[in-house]
Amino acid sequence: MTPPRRTHPITPLVTGARAAPILIIGVFVVGNGEAVQLFGGLGTSAVVVMVLMAVGLYAYLAWTRLEFFYDDDGDLRITSGLVVRNDRRVQLSRLQSVDVTQPLLARLFGLAELRPDVAGSSAEGTTLRYLSLADAQQLRAELLARAAGLREEPDSIVETAPEQVLVQVPSPHLLASLILQPITVFLVLLIPIVVAFAGVAGVWELGITGLFLLFAPVTVVGGQFLKYFGFTVAQSPDGLRLRFGLTSHRSQTVPPGRVQAVRIERPLMWKPWGWVRVVVNVAGTAGGSESEERPSVVLPVAPLPVARAVLQRVLPGVDPFAVALTPAAPGARWRAPLQHRQLGAGATPSVFVTRRGWLVPQWDVVPHARTQSVRVVQGPWQRSLGLASVHVDSTPGPVSIIALHQDAAAARLLAHDQAARAGLARRLAGPGQPESQVVAPTPDPAAGGGSDLP
Repeated sequence: MTPPRRTHPITPLVTGARAAPILIIGVFVVGNGEAVQLFGGLGTSAVVVMVLMAVGLYAYLAWTRLEFFYDDDGDLRITSGLVVRNDRRVQLSRLQSVDVTQPLLARLFGLAELRPDVAGSSAEGTTLRYLSLADAQQLRAELLARAAGLREEPDSIVETAPEQVLVQVPSPHLLASLILQPITVFLVLLIPIVVAFAGVAGVWELGITGLFLLFAPVTVVGGQFLKYFGFTVAQSPDGLRLRFGLTSHRSQTVPPGRVQAVRIERPLMWKPWGWVRVVVNVAGTAGGSESEERPSVVLPVAPLPVARAVLQRVLPGVDPFAVALTPAAPGARWRAPLQHRQLGAGATPSVFVTRRGWLVPQWDVVPHARTQSVRVVQGPWQRSLGLASVHVDSTPGPVSIIALHQDAAAARLLAHDQAARAGLARRLAGPGQPESQVVAPTPDPAAGGGSDLP
């Protein structure tokens, strides 16, 4: 067991600074800008000082009670809590990745938080706030080295594994892609419609509301631009490294073999530039308040050849655009008149692929070995048209694999074949073998066109 360590000494200052603004606003709301009678008639400024002192004292005491160390089994232990003591264990044999994040306030002080991701457990309670950036990177290297079976002293562990930068998303491309995404275009077009309707109806209050809608597209574009600014994808031995963020900088890792499903999106207004977006489902997160921080966007925007190259790092040997897809049944034109020509599903010996979407065409890919379950769903409207949809379930995430509006009999056969492929692929999967390279028997493909992408 190693000696206990603490987070950075100015952690109480940063922690208190995060909570202080909310508490101060609460004091002014309760006091209504006047003397706060609930506190014996003290002035608001005096109450604010008392609140700040209380927050600072609590943050300091909490910091003194938080320690982390390696136990006799080599796992990371984190103890914390003032009244109720918590002793959490990060089992390194199940460690998936370790992310280093710099929120805006911590970044101003040169600090970072370290977030281990253990399969089957939430990151809540195991995040270390805050360490210096150098210490966070060193501790990340320690955890990954120990998870790989090394037991050297911390000072002897290499700080960071080598990496190869694959993609750096240019800021002009990122900004243009966000402006051209459907939600932004819709909000911009909604403003003159609302103002014109207000003028015709004589309801000028509605027109003022329409002018306030100007802030909506600015907020949408600005928030995502700040989030994905400087997006960099790099390849390293511990997986695909993602770095992004302007005000809050994040460094995340997509571990090798943990990608469960992939989606390639191409909004219609991106087509002239040949841009696409790549998102993934990543295994190893059981949920919790911090589960949304797990990596899902692998590329916010990139030309198709670049996205294909990155896709090969995620699912080696897979090209979803080369898969022959069986189109939806003829009756789909009545169920989905706008997107029925885009619908399709198909399989190769290693993956199952679906295509759907009108404003945002998307290609969803899941390796057979990563299939969780298969369902055939048929609603009343579909039943009247002789249609059904096949759902191939993956782990929780933004990617959902659905073969929409297939012929009902063909859908049941497709689901049966996919369940058989998935079961066989899991039995054939060897240790350390990428799931996208596990080959399972594939039925004779039905006639149908492939992707309309080049």
